[in-house]
Amino acid sequence: MEAAPHLFSRARPGRAAPFLPMSRAEMDRLGWDACDIIVVTGDAYIAHPSFGMAIIGRLLEAQGFRVGIIAQPDWHSAEPFRVLGKPRLFFGVTGGNMDSMVNRYTSDRRLRHNDNYSPGGEGGKRPDRCSIVYAQRCREAYRDVPIVLGGIEASLRRIAHYDYWSDKVRRSILADAKADILLYGNAERAVVEVAHRAAAGDRLSEIDDIRGVAVMKPSVPEGYLELHADDVDSADEGARLVKERAVVRLPACEQVMEDKLAYARASRVLHRESNPGNARGLVQRHADRELWLTPPPIPLTTPEMDAVYELPYARNPHPSYGDAKIPAWEMIRSSVTIMRGCFGGCSFCSITEHEGRIIQSRSEASVLREIGTIRDKTKGFAGVISDVGGPTANMYRMACKDPKIEAACRKPSCVYPGICPNLNTSHDALIGLYRKARALPGIKKVMVASGVRYALAVESPEYVEELVTHHVGGYLKIAPEHTEEGPLSKMMKPGIGTYDRFKEMFDAAAKKAGKKYFLIPYFIAAHPGTTDRDMMELALWLKKNGFKADQVQTFLASPMASATAMYHTGYNPLRGVSRASAEHVSSPTGLRQRRLHKAFLRWHDPDNWPVLREALKAMGRSDLIGPGKHQLVPAHQPPGTGVKKTGPSQRFMTKGVFPRKR
Repeated sequence: MEAAPHLFSRARPGRAAPFLPMSRAEMDRLGWDACDIIVVTGDAYIAHPSFGMAIIGRLLEAQGFRVGIIAQPDWHSAEPFRVLGKPRLFFGVTGGNMDSMVNRYTSDRRLRHNDNYSPGGEGGKRPDRCSIVYAQRCREAYRDVPIVLGGIEASLRRIAHYDYWSDKVRRSILADAKADILLYGNAERAVVEVAHRAAAGDRLSEIDDIRGVAVMKPSVPEGYLELHADDVDSADEGARLVKERAVVRLPACEQVMEDKLAYARASRVLHRESNPGNARGLVQRHADRELWLTPPPIPLTTPEMDAVYELPYARNPHPSYGDAKIPAWEMIRSSVTIMRGCFGGCSFCSITEHEGRIIQSRSEASVLREIGTIRDKTKGFAGVISDVGGPTANMYRMACKDPKIEAACRKPSCVYPGICPNLNTSHDALIGLYRKARALPGIKKVMVASGVRYALAVESPEYVEELVTHHVGGYLKIAPEHTEEGPLSKMMKPGIGTYDRFKEMFDAAAKKAGKKYFLIPYFIAAHPGTTDRDMMELALWLKKNGFKADQVQTFLASPMASATAMYHTGYNPLRGVSRASAEHVSSPTGLRQRRLHKAFLRWHDPDNWPVLREALKAMGRSDLIGPGKHQLVPAHQPPGTGVKKTGPSQRFMTKGVFPRKR
């Protein structure tokens, strides 16, 4: 992997604005006649490093640019997009910390009435597919101002992708938004370079040599060797493994719209070309243009990560929100991000597609300084750090033992089907960080709320004991996701035996510490590869172990995930995909079956008993109906239960969002 210039090598330190301006009055107070860059976001503006717009805004400010924020504008006209005037360089458009469709709809395609990223938790503050809508309004406001797309919504929709809410394959969001350039992944390096190039007068739509960007081109430049997706697996084994001046041609947008095998093949290639050490560029035809994607960005070094997270964030919502509570802010106000990335490779998760599988960690000193800042400057701080973690709780400072092996690897996971022998699984650095954090003056408790990868945790009994003794508050949530091998193999998750080993260690540590702590396992219903019998076995396991879930998760086919490709195509992109050989995967796609799988997770709810009885009879398992401990649901129905009422929150939306019919 080539070295990258230090992220702050061109920084121009100056006076930081208290908050990046959201109004002309604030610009006047700063003495600005115009902004260089205006970031338009679907989230409320919270000046905290847990929010993308805050990081990008402060990073660009540190480079010497004047940055303004337009947060959750009224999208019904272009006027709100003119509130800060015309930006000198470009509009940066992001949907926010979540894909706007995931934010607005449930896995059953029902409208959510709340939004954790809005003042008061109020829903409806952003449109569907808000990156596209915002880009269109920016273009209407100032037709000649370039538009840069970024954030997770753009990142996960950078190629032609299956869209669960419309049940069809959509073009790259870059084509639909008609933006000039798209930045994907953790885009600090790219956005800094794009900003400096824009300031130098470069046309953003022609920048094709920065890592982590996508642009539309009329054709592939001369001198590039094209590797076709059909042959790329075999090409990796021979002399055609070329990095310089080579691109992999994905099946065209129009082809993946019509051909599900081609879609599965494109998904497989995209994920195989995700390692910054060996990834090649990608190209995908969209009508008469080529979508050109450069290789993924070089991960940030520890000093760069430290500098990003120690920029002068106000660490509060913008004052214009007054006393309104923003749920996402309330949740993270006393938490600390210590790392990025995930090498778990779970097929249903978008972390790897967005942040990559190489762990980027902050230094211990930087983390401790931030905890001190929270202690000293957070209003109402009571001495409890709510979380130290990131995408996972316990991958801090973990990496491949050999950088050369890491740079050449194309495996989607370092821990499935087993932990790679080349992976350093030591928890020593994390244990040391925990101990120093809780020893800081004024710190009463340091909680760990991020997801613990228990398959890694069992490798370190010392870590489990440290976690349980000092960093758990009553219960710990972990995610085995299922008990049966069929769905687990499609999720790329370890067998339930690993959970059992972790539970034994957890319980033993709790007993030793004299604590009554509990594990709360999370499971997914209706994941690709899951049968009705799989869900029945999971329900029996839940009852046997005394778990009664109040909230359950039904599989949501998020853009670009491998499991989404399984759901849409019926093929498994985790294995080779060709006309001659492709593994078929069945998915619960119908609304009736998805609700049945969800009902199995809530086996204890009397409202679910009628549908469960019907299913058990159809499966030839009437023996599970009755009052016995080994039986799943009783034969009798309590009065007033078993009939679901349909209210406004349970009706499906009618504007292009319908239950899937097959």
